[in-house]
Amino acid sequence: MTIRTFETVITSNRLRNAIDTEARAAGFDVVRVMRAVDFPAEHDAHYRAFVAAGHYGDMGWMAETADRRTHPQRLWQDAKSVIVLGMNYGPDYDPTAVLERSERAAISCYAKGKDYHVVIKKALKRVAGWLHRTQNVEVKVFVDTAPVMEKPVAMEAGVGWQGKHTNLVSRDFGSWLFLGAIFTTAELEPDTSETDHCGGCRRCLDVCPTNAFPAPYQLDARRCISYLTIEHKGHIPVEFRTAMGNRIFGCDDCLAVCPWNKFAQRAQEQRFAARDETDNPPLAELLAMDDAAFRKRFQGTPVRRTGRERFMRNVLIAAGNSGALTLVPQVTALLEDPSSLVRAMAIWALVQLHDTHDSHREFVRLRTQYLPDEPDDVVRREWAARTFDDTATETLE
Repeated sequence: MTIRTFETVITSNRLRNAIDTEARAAGFDVVRVMRAVDFPAEHDAHYRAFVAAGHYGDMGWMAETADRRTHPQRLWQDAKSVIVLGMNYGPDYDPTAVLERSERAAISCYAKGKDYHVVIKKALKRVAGWLHRTQNVEVKVFVDTAPVMEKPVAMEAGVGWQGKHTNLVSRDFGSWLFLGAIFTTAELEPDTSETDHCGGCRRCLDVCPTNAFPAPYQLDARRCISYLTIEHKGHIPVEFRTAMGNRIFGCDDCLAVCPWNKFAQRAQEQRFAARDETDNPPLAELLAMDDAAFRKRFQGTPVRRTGRERFMRNVLIAAGNSGALTLVPQVTALLEDPSSLVRAMAIWALVQLHDTHDSHREFVRLRTQYLPDEPDDVVRREWAARTFDDTATETLE
């Protein structure tokens, strides 16, 4: 090794150690590096197969930005290195326990704290700004709203591997890492990529309530409860409504059953430290929310970005699955909601509740009252989707 090369290595190591120190000071729990050019073509092929199958659902940007997503240097051709950073959001409770409490709303544990986009981006900018100032290199920061395949990139950088549920799994943090990336023109020594450690386990596949995994390592987002409750803008298909249970925002099932979670730690970042009981509110509380109340209740959390209409759509499905007759007055009041999305799910919820308590005549009365003046075709179809025997109708009339 020449003196010049030796000095270069020492300088590179010092820079890497400095990056680690700065990143951890900014709150990151994991810091890894990959060379931008060293991104295997297999990730490109896998992503394009996902798009070709239409598994992205309403998320059209995933197809529109495919060419930019499938390699770091297609997103930014000057990038030499990608610094991948992870922040732990591990819960200290079982996030699926609330599924047994049908009167309460199940909100994914990642969404109970501060919106991670805000927290992660601020921390990324701190590290990237330091790198730019001290090393005179160019930098760009990305969270998951940008066209970056952050999980394959994280795998190549050695943060973890993509499990059979397609989420990133870490030896140290299980399935509970938020990811961010800094693309830079600095040439940094890369870490060793991670390999798959799922083995023969398929717990994440088997636990999915809607069978959203057509095969290991493949996700059909159109069947995924996280997609349906967060990204999907329209009416949720009937075939998935009962399976949703009381999940109103996201789904932790496939993450929570991963055996690697036994090594996970509770989140140290207090803005991600959720409280189980208080952050799974009663459905009755949520059904009473108008737009102002919704915005106030979920200010600063990921939940707010869905908007009240989609949120209430989800809450009504949970209400219908609850079997709680006490919710009928609140659900009935939403038959007059300005949103057709909300009215349609109020009808579905009432059908489920009246079926549970064999009170069909009351549903027929409501249909007789509301159907004639309903302007929306989808809502009208919800009214007409459930028929009852002649006795129920005649008794009412």
